[in-house]
Amino acid sequence: MTSTHGRGLLHLAAALDHEAAYDGARHLESARLAERGGLDFVTLGDSFARPGPDALAVLSRAATATTRIGLVPAVTTTHTEPFRVQAALATLDWVSRGRAGWWIDVSRTDDEARLFGRGPAAPAAALWREAGEVAEVAGLLWDSREDGAETGDPAGGRLVDRARLHPVDYTGTGFSVRGPSLVPRPPQGHPVRLVDATEEAARAVAARHADVALVRAASPAQAAAVRDQLRASAAEFGRNPDGLRVLACLLVDLGDGERAAERGHGGGGPRQTVRGPLYRGGPVDLAELIARWHTAGVVDGFHLVPVEPGRDLERLVNGTVALLQHRGLFRTFYPGSTLREHLDLPRPANRYAATAGSTS
Repeated sequence: MTSTHGRGLLHLAAALDHEAAYDGARHLESARLAERGGLDFVTLGDSFARPGPDALAVLSRAATATTRIGLVPAVTTTHTEPFRVQAALATLDWVSRGRAGWWIDVSRTDDEARLFGRGPAAPAAALWREAGEVAEVAGLLWDSREDGAETGDPAGGRLVDRARLHPVDYTGTGFSVRGPSLVPRPPQGHPVRLVDATEEAARAVAARHADVALVRAASPAQAAAVRDQLRASAAEFGRNPDGLRVLACLLVDLGDGERAAERGHGGGGPRQTVRGPLYRGGPVDLAELIARWHTAGVVDGFHLVPVEPGRDLERLVNGTVALLQHRGLFRTFYPGSTLREHLDLPRPANRYAATAGSTS
């Protein structure tokens, strides 16, 4: 279903973060609620800087408790082994049947570095340069086993077609990877990659590698400026800019029920806070804000972060999303089964298979 205003599909996602929730039950309940609303995906943050459950493990559990919604854990590229990161994300794509994403993040603090016996944290530019290298080698490793490389012939002693395996031989600034991957090529080809592109240091990685970029913008003009910059940079990297979805990231506080948004939160846009742009008001005005920004063409959708997860996600799904569906601005069912299909993104071709085909 396309938007009635010719701006393409409206994409909606939500954060599942629950502070001090360790058993996973609340995360699963929230994921199921978001799926009932037809949201494209949910995210779960993670950091070495604070205690909490492992986001990748929690969303791997959510893969068996849901059937359609995309699952996007944050996995840092700092202090982690790229080979294992890509294998874990490929595994999540398999267990979820093509619904995995990867929120690419970096570890910024000295305390995080000390956990690994390392010195002070590197500057942001260096951290994001390494993140770009990890994103690049992950794509190479996902392609290093062609589709159908597994023969499944243990009796004949031939479990894999070695002609369809490809060494990567990638050397980054602080690591090297030979490959190929040990995990079959993911159902989506590549799990969807997400980058928070609010900071300037992250934007080159978003433009070059991300399928989804988040922008913490407090006004339509600010969101549009970053979106235009990202699309222009993507084109400079040889990408089709239409393959990049840019979502505005907002904190949402729906504790006022049906009351109108507070001044500075509704008609005038979100209010900037130390945690990012915050909308405070009711589900109706939030639906109006989303519709206004989307139909103006400044963003492709929204990533919404509930201030009070249980309360705000329920009001978001049953109030805001329902209103957008009623207006024909958001889908009422999932037309596909993979996260790439939800985002209207193609499955990437395997670069090694394409090369092999062109030389045969």
